[in-house]
Amino acid sequence: MLIQCGAVPLMLAIIYLMASFRFPVDYLSVAVVQGLLAAGLTWKFGLARWWRAIQLLFPLAVLAALALQLPSWLFGAAFLLLLGWYWSTFRTQVPYYPSGPVVWDAVRQLLPQDKAPRVIDIGSGLGGLVLYLAHSRPDAEVSGIELAPLPYIYSWLRARRRGSRARFLLGDYEKLDFSRYDLVFAYLSPAAMPALWRKAAAEMCPGSMLASYEFIIPERAPDRIVHATEGDVPLYIWYF
Repeated sequence: MLIQCGAVPLMLAIIYLMASFRFPVDYLSVAVVQGLLAAGLTWKFGLARWWRAIQLLFPLAVLAALALQLPSWLFGAAFLLLLGWYWSTFRTQVPYYPSGPVVWDAVRQLLPQDKAPRVIDIGSGLGGLVLYLAHSRPDAEVSGIELAPLPYIYSWLRARRRGSRARFLLGDYEKLDFSRYDLVFAYLSPAAMPALWRKAAAEMCPGSMLASYEFIIPERAPDRIVHATEGDVPLYIWYF
């Protein structure tokens, strides 16, 4: 929003010059100029590439909403829905990344066979991995922790409906004690990996594993790489 506000003076100056040279100026041209300037500022400040598309399209979306004369409550409802789904993504820089059944089975194969393993999925989303492991390894203690309320509620309801032993927690994985788990699974984002490694290195016990799908830890090379998917997106493993 600050970038959009910062683009307004530049947009007004450009629109004034366009009017001075008798170029046609309407609401659509204002929205296009505003979006281009905001996207340019986003690039200049080094934000993620997907923010450029958001900044570019935001003024056009506002213009379209005004033209459609949508009821005001709809925007509040959409805000609450997105808030419940993404929660503090702006702070954690971890958006919703769902993994798939092929990855879940690759994680299952990592579990030790000689004991009942304790597994935690940090950022468990809709609970697919946790429910799969709880079903395929009934002896395991499988948990998932999710910061966003709506995915947590959905996964908790799925477990209740299936009568699963899977356990879901609402909260921040940084408050967990990793020493309690034999396997910690993460599908986060590049921004979160350095802090995750510091926590894992400080807390995980000998014989445990940290598994990260797609995103690597810059501080230490993985001990093992599993290519579970056809797209060749790796599952990285670190042993402690």
